[in-house]
Amino acid sequence: MSFDRAFERVVAVEGGYVNDPRDPGGETIYGITKRDHPDLWVNGQPTLEQAKDVYQRLYWAPVKADEMPWPLGFFVFDTAINQGPGTAIKLLQKAAGTVQDGVLGTNSLRAINAADQVELCSLFLADRALRYTGTRNFDTYGRGWFKRLFHIAMEA
Repeated sequence: MSFDRAFERVVAVEGGYVNDPRDPGGETIYGITKRDHPDLWVNGQPTLEQAKDVYQRLYWAPVKADEMPWPLGFFVFDTAINQGPGTAIKLLQKAAGTVQDGVLGTNSLRAINAADQVELCSLFLADRALRYTGTRNFDTYGRGWFKRLFHIAMEA
């Protein structure tokens, strides 16, 4: 699966500069928050290339998206960005019927790759949507989160 292909689609959903006072993330560009990555904001806003590096290191690699077929790896990657890598992995393990320990080991990857991919993707996206409903600020951002979820599903 191609990181570049997934990154293009995710960054389009993340969008440009945002500074919503209701959002605990604060100032954000390309999904890179000033709160979480102050070093990238020292000389102004992070560049698209810096965002790409962050996505590769902190989200793509930890969820082993390159070891999954398209579009599953794309869905897991986007979840890692939006809800955290640990959450993405546990949701994937739940959908695949494996132990939800947050570690993508050999057994999890074997089950994931052996599964019916349409069924697995559908369960993964359903569980991701359900998790949103219990997330803080769902009343404020829920519609946008669902829009993101449906957008990436349509993109895939």
